[in-house]
Amino acid sequence: MKICILGAGKMGTWLTDALCLQHEVAIYDKDINRLKYVFNTQRFTKAEEITAFEPELLINSVSLKHTLAAFNEVLPHLPKACIISDIASVKTGFQAFYTKAGFRYVSTHPMFGPTFANLNDLSLHHAIIISQGDPIGINFFKDFYKSLSLNIHDYSFEGHDEAIAYSLSIPFSSSLVFAACMKHQKAPGTTFKKHMIIAKGLLSEEDHLLTEILFNPYTYEQVENIRFQLKELLELIKTKNTEGMQTFLAKVRNNIAE
Repeated sequence: MKICILGAGKMGTWLTDALCLQHEVAIYDKDINRLKYVFNTQRFTKAEEITAFEPELLINSVSLKHTLAAFNEVLPHLPKACIISDIASVKTGFQAFYTKAGFRYVSTHPMFGPTFANLNDLSLHHAIIISQGDPIGINFFKDFYKSLSLNIHDYSFEGHDEAIAYSLSIPFSSSLVFAACMKHQKAPGTTFKKHMIIAKGLLSEEDHLLTEILFNPYTYEQVENIRFQLKELLELIKTKNTEGMQTFLAKVRNNIAE
């Protein structure tokens, strides 16, 4: 398949590496300096070059803030049979855009960052495929993600954003609060060190990725719940309420039970 990838950021360049041996791949980025270390892939800096390439699948991997603008820039340069796709971490507004665009489409979300994930073993990571989309495009990404041993899940556009707000916003927010309170210890405990590893891994991701997750329209409610639970815990500590603390610990143990 002839595949064109928009954006030579970390995710875009990872996609070229993952796809270029089985497909004819091109990557488009206006900044030629970002294309220096892309191999086995055609490199484009002008949208007109996409016209000549005639892709069968377009994967938009630019940051969420610029995703729709990038689509609008290149749509006039695509053959009508091309399937357009995104890998955005927040899907709000995308269904309406795809309906208006008039192209076949598929929307997915590989739920890992190339910076933090072990790309040699993705079997513990997940990918979401939006159920509303072109069957050929959906099957392509199912096969692609299966080849990477990713765990695949089907969601609607709205269901995706609700799930992401819960599964990513809560740990992201908790790690950011931990890091915001950071005071380096000469003799850190085991739990402290584990939290530190998680926080460093999270903050090694690009700012735009973290912002995308936290600006999900469903995130506020999840972070508000963290504040509510923290307020309850703080009150138990303040009043030294042993019985209340035991009840609280029993509740949270039940929450994390399989």
